[in-house]
Amino acid sequence: MNGKNRKDISIGTEVNIVLKQHQRTGELTHGFVKDILTKSAFHPHGIKVRLEDGDVGRVQEIIEED
Repeated sequence: MNGKNRKDISIGTEVNIVLKQHQRTGELTHGFVKDILTKSAFHPHGIKVRLEDGDVGRVQEIIEED
């Protein structure tokens, strides 16, 4: 699932994000959501979040539990 809709993301969600410095390369960082920083319901580049380790970036993928 992509990370463009805020309703799909909650605290503790497992995600892959792209950090600001990796936007050109598309390198993904894996982690769990600590804070949701985007206020709007939708963002075309992905909802901005802070991970539990402090990294901030836009959600590219939501890891779904089986």
